[in-house]
Amino acid sequence: MPGTVASALRCATISRIKRLPVGLIRCMNKPTSKVLVINDEPLILKELLKGLNAAARTLDNPFGITFIGALTAKEGLQLIERDGDVQIVIVDDKLYAVQEGGRRAGGRAASSRDAPRSLQMTALKLVQKITALRPELDLYILIEKEKEDQIVDALFAEAVDGYFYREERDYRGMYRILNAQIAERARTPFYDALRAYVLSAKDAWHTPGHSSGDSLRGSPWVNEFYEFMGEHVFDADLSVSVKALDSLMEPTGVIAEAQQMAAKAFGARKTFFATNGTSTANKVILQTLIAPGEKLLLDRNCHKSVHHGVVLSGARPVYLDSSVNRKYGVFGPVPKKTILRAIEEHPDAQLLVLTSCTYDGLRYDLKPIIEAAHARNIKVLIDEAWYAHARFHPALRPTALEAGADYVTQSAHKTLSAFSQAAFIHVNDADFKEHLFRENFNMHTSTSPMYSLIASLDVSRKQAVMEGYKLLQRTLMLADELRAQINATGAFRVLTLEDLLPEDVKDDGIRLDPTKITVDISSCGLTVDELQQELFSRFNITIEKSTFNTITLLLTIGTTRSKCSRLYDALMRIAREKRAPRRLYRTPDIPGFTELVYLPRDAYYCGGELVPLLDDNDQPNANLVGRICADQIVPYPPGIPVLVPGQLITENIVEYLIRYLRVQNKVELHGVVYQGYLPSIRVLSAAEERKLQPLRQTLPTRLVA
Repeated sequence: MPGTVASALRCATISRIKRLPVGLIRCMNKPTSKVLVINDEPLILKELLKGLNAAARTLDNPFGITFIGALTAKEGLQLIERDGDVQIVIVDDKLYAVQEGGRRAGGRAASSRDAPRSLQMTALKLVQKITALRPELDLYILIEKEKEDQIVDALFAEAVDGYFYREERDYRGMYRILNAQIAERARTPFYDALRAYVLSAKDAWHTPGHSSGDSLRGSPWVNEFYEFMGEHVFDADLSVSVKALDSLMEPTGVIAEAQQMAAKAFGARKTFFATNGTSTANKVILQTLIAPGEKLLLDRNCHKSVHHGVVLSGARPVYLDSSVNRKYGVFGPVPKKTILRAIEEHPDAQLLVLTSCTYDGLRYDLKPIIEAAHARNIKVLIDEAWYAHARFHPALRPTALEAGADYVTQSAHKTLSAFSQAAFIHVNDADFKEHLFRENFNMHTSTSPMYSLIASLDVSRKQAVMEGYKLLQRTLMLADELRAQINATGAFRVLTLEDLLPEDVKDDGIRLDPTKITVDISSCGLTVDELQQELFSRFNITIEKSTFNTITLLLTIGTTRSKCSRLYDALMRIAREKRAPRRLYRTPDIPGFTELVYLPRDAYYCGGELVPLLDDNDQPNANLVGRICADQIVPYPPGIPVLVPGQLITENIVEYLIRYLRVQNKVELHGVVYQGYLPSIRVLSAAEERKLQPLRQTLPTRLVA
């Protein structure tokens, strides 16, 4: 009976909680913040912790601050690595260790105060180790007053946030400073201003036309949309008419402040918010750095937006073929020797563009590549669309910025908590021309950006610095568990780094982002299309991407153990059905790059003419061989162009496109135009070719009248 009563009370409590306002439930879920004090004197450490925890209990404590201690640098580093709730570290400027066998006269063990001691580690070295492990943490130093000048100058070069005098025991004052420090890091300037404005319920006599949702609310035709989306979606959809919310095109207020906080969080000189995705971010940077006709080195497996940037900027590209794992249809990085050779052969290049990590999680060893480019005064842009989370866990670093990249673009929506289309542009270029960048940025961004996207960038930065390490610890643990579970099914196998690496990059120091799991499905008895349909229709599971014999799973800071369990259960159920393995048809191998005959921009802006891929006998159209493509022809996914504007078309390419359309009829092939049922591509006319300036004087043999 008591158990029944207890159960009933529990159910009643849960029921009441479900009916509580969202704001109240959020208050009940109070954050936990730990401040780690590292001091080698047990009695002093005990006194510090007692005084500081007493202050935390008696003063306002919205962040759930508690103080914990460590007697040694080693113990402190272990706590920082193990406990994701540590937000601040206070380090004594001198950490000593009692020497083994230290004895007082008379044989009694020496206390830590009067025993012979040796220096454990300088505060400077410990600060460097903490920063290398978790750069988002705030750091304070305990110092003696008389040593202030020499210590402060050395330590503040290491981004230390402040210091306290060891002999002063103003615990309440120390607590208030530390509480304010966490509050500062947890601020979201733009979101705070947006929320305050929305809750003030101003009457809007400006755009947008739905006027805080009034045009939809109560409508017999569209009220359902209003109720589905929620009132705040419309309340927060504002415009530049609201001066208090700043301007994305020329920020001087809360947007500028939010961008500065993001730059600090990600380790950049400057950070800009983009609301058109990394696609637009890439185009902005290319237009900023490249003038028409200037040379650009880029891996051919760059996102299509980089190739669009080549057209827009008028760049003269040098395409670098990526490595390919043909066994699994996976495109890898460009071999390091290929990149280094291109840098040596093209010292006049203005920019090198690489993608790290790739769609499948393969990361370059960027530092030596960037150093080689910089030695030739070549700027480096790294497309980190799939790697925005890396800064916040040591297992995933170094990031591209840490490796020395001048520009980095990130899709904050892919692996962090921002809305789709929300992206970061990070700048570390000492020669950055901000006015020119701003002009190009404003050329591409909307004059009416969606403020919810900007707010989501602000909030995703806050979450990354406050709990990113803790969430990524969980994600990496779940990734390890899920790998073991998938392998245990017997019908599915997770590919290792060794499996994924193409042969020609195996000695390039490539690493794998463990949050991306590629699974070999060839033994499960289903084609990849059938497996995806089975997962979707039977188990309500949607995956990230696939090749002809693999699926790729993306784990993020939002991945939960219950989601992993449901996936494992689905794969195990399919495995237990013991279907006989099926023959899987490989995707045709993408042809190597042929030759760029004209600048991509020149070719793209020609009118061109459509020529069918097939002739009247349903065979590859010989009339295409030797012609010059005017568009970008891209199988998507993976998004690697078969042809770019200005490229020579060969018989091999025509045959590849036809085979691809026949084998992969469910995959998009961007740039192919259908005339009725006849697939065609746009090529330059003979008259247009005669008007264009070729990139070299001796033209290849082509069928030009």
